[in-house]
Amino acid sequence: MPNQLIYETSPYLLQHAENPVDWYPWGEEALNKATNEDKPIIVSIGYSACHWCHVMERESFEKENVARVMNEYFVCIKVDREERPDVDAIYMEAVQAMGVQGGWPLNVFLMPDAKPFYGVTYLPTQNWVQLLASVRAAFDEHRDDLAQSAEGFATELNLSNAERYGLTQNDPLFAPETLDVLYRKVAVKADDEKGGMRRAPKFPMPSIWRFLLRYYDSTVSTSAGNDAALHQVTLTLDRMALGGIYDQLGGGFARYSTDADWFAPHFEKMLYDNGQLLTLYAEAYSLTKSPLYKHVVYQTIAFAQRELLSPEGGFYSALDADSEGVEGKFYTFTTPELREIVGEDYDWFADLYNLAKNGNWEHRNILHRTESDESFAERMGWSLADLNVRLDATHTRLLRVRNERIRPGLDDKILCSWNGLMLKGLATAYRIFGEPEFLTLALRNAFFLLKKMRDARNGRLWHTYKSREGGQGRATQPGFLDDYAAVIDGLLSLYQATFTESWLIEADQLMQYVLTNFADTTESEGGPDPMFFFTDKNGEELIARRKELFDNVVPSSNSMMAENLYTLSLLLERRGDGPSDYAERADRMLGRVQPLVQQNADYLTNWAALFAMRVRPTAEIAIVGPEAESFRAQLDAEFYPNKVLCGTSETSEVGRNALPLLQQRSAVNGQTTVYVCYNRACQLPVTSVAEVWRLLR
Repeated sequence: MPNQLIYETSPYLLQHAENPVDWYPWGEEALNKATNEDKPIIVSIGYSACHWCHVMERESFEKENVARVMNEYFVCIKVDREERPDVDAIYMEAVQAMGVQGGWPLNVFLMPDAKPFYGVTYLPTQNWVQLLASVRAAFDEHRDDLAQSAEGFATELNLSNAERYGLTQNDPLFAPETLDVLYRKVAVKADDEKGGMRRAPKFPMPSIWRFLLRYYDSTVSTSAGNDAALHQVTLTLDRMALGGIYDQLGGGFARYSTDADWFAPHFEKMLYDNGQLLTLYAEAYSLTKSPLYKHVVYQTIAFAQRELLSPEGGFYSALDADSEGVEGKFYTFTTPELREIVGEDYDWFADLYNLAKNGNWEHRNILHRTESDESFAERMGWSLADLNVRLDATHTRLLRVRNERIRPGLDDKILCSWNGLMLKGLATAYRIFGEPEFLTLALRNAFFLLKKMRDARNGRLWHTYKSREGGQGRATQPGFLDDYAAVIDGLLSLYQATFTESWLIEADQLMQYVLTNFADTTESEGGPDPMFFFTDKNGEELIARRKELFDNVVPSSNSMMAENLYTLSLLLERRGDGPSDYAERADRMLGRVQPLVQQNADYLTNWAALFAMRVRPTAEIAIVGPEAESFRAQLDAEFYPNKVLCGTSETSEVGRNALPLLQQRSAVNGQTTVYVCYNRACQLPVTSVAEVWRLLR
């Protein structure tokens, strides 16, 4: 008989719905059961594309003898970490406080009141069964000690950031010297031979390279470390784009590389990585004009449209690493397969993609490169055009075979925050490349988010959405701070791509909701903490209410929100007392976190990116006139991140009700006119893009 997970929408939970373990979803029913029956709780947290989650399910959770022990002595709760990031974050932090290396599956043991006392990640069956017996014996025989330990961990979880990190309220210092300190903290840990950071496994970590791009731009004429910063970015982006972490045939990035060479990926593809990497590669192209980066953007968008786009315009969450129970089987080839498919082109193809007679990875081949198109074509005595024709032909043959295979599992839940990251990637790609299809996808996604993932009754975002065949989808779980942060960021980029004012208004309305429902209003020394809680004040009350500060594979929600506040303050002139002063709040957030950023910049690189923007004034650019779109495209085509854009092609829109930057701005003699302003002080209007660049530089 299926367990209680059968009624859920999460693919990960549904994967466990027919386990003999009597799983419950996280919620009141399971927690009340633990209290009423006075049993300890097992909370097992994972996600659908997690390879070791599948392994532990096969080895333990599908076994009757293991399930019997779990059901008799524990209340068992399964959590999809992507559906409930609040639950995952609390118990991951608790396990790390216990001195245990975090990861997934994350298995945490709780007292009946949901306070944690022990946790582990993956364990083989025998070790897991032994641990179950030990934990239950400790609960029966040493309960007071466990309760005391759990209380200590709960107290630790409830420490404020000020208590935990010694943060006080300071005025931020936007100085080149401060920025150089942040850069050196990151640079010393970067791998200057293979790209990325000097460790394995290697994750893409887009916010690190985004910071270095902004450091480069902010110090282009002042810092000796400037060229080294750009080199580290291009080295990393080149190696990722040529490596096995990137799907050389179909596009899109895997979650991480298991080695230091970007060679062997953990094959799951996550929407959050690919959305962020679209933004990063598009921005890097605008600076370097690298054909490789353009290829990555176009191919990755094609992958997302082909394999992750729902009929309603939202993007699904992930593709599994496994197919037919084997990791990477869908993406890899045996050498005999490749010889048969590629035929007479095999020798040069094997040279380019580093193939091996018996396979370069577990008797199969991962397609990966260490040489650019230009270098390889020169070595072979071919033109680039000739190489591209050959590559297109071989890739087409390989894809035809690959597409006939059993596909990896699709996690078809739609997450608000990850779609916000994808919206930003699509809008940025459109701004830089001008491809109409990119804008079409971005607009569809934005309409989907605001229609399907926002509650019309109160303006609140939903965190997750699941489509239903032949009918309306179902949105569940109130949104978290990262949902608002990512969607606002995406809408702000979409406004600057289109100059459609409604996107800006929608972003501001979401910000107002955040200020009302996520802010910390408790008074402490120096006033309320300017950081936002991760959860809505109207949401479920857990054993702790956290504030997210550190950037990881996704930037922290507070760092994204600080940048959103700053951008909105420029576009809407939100200045005034209290919550209405967006710029003042952004500065208070930066002032609070600056000591921590200076100590640990490599873990707070999205904050560092905002510091880089603030070292010099941000250009406020208003474009008015019939060629506003053309001027916008030309300005976006070159890398200049420290700007905000607004514009209109209709001079009638620039009257009293217009956006602040457009008020009293008009086209000069009917020509498209640009006003470049800093801190609301404007230069003389100009009528060509060349003159705009002269003013900016």
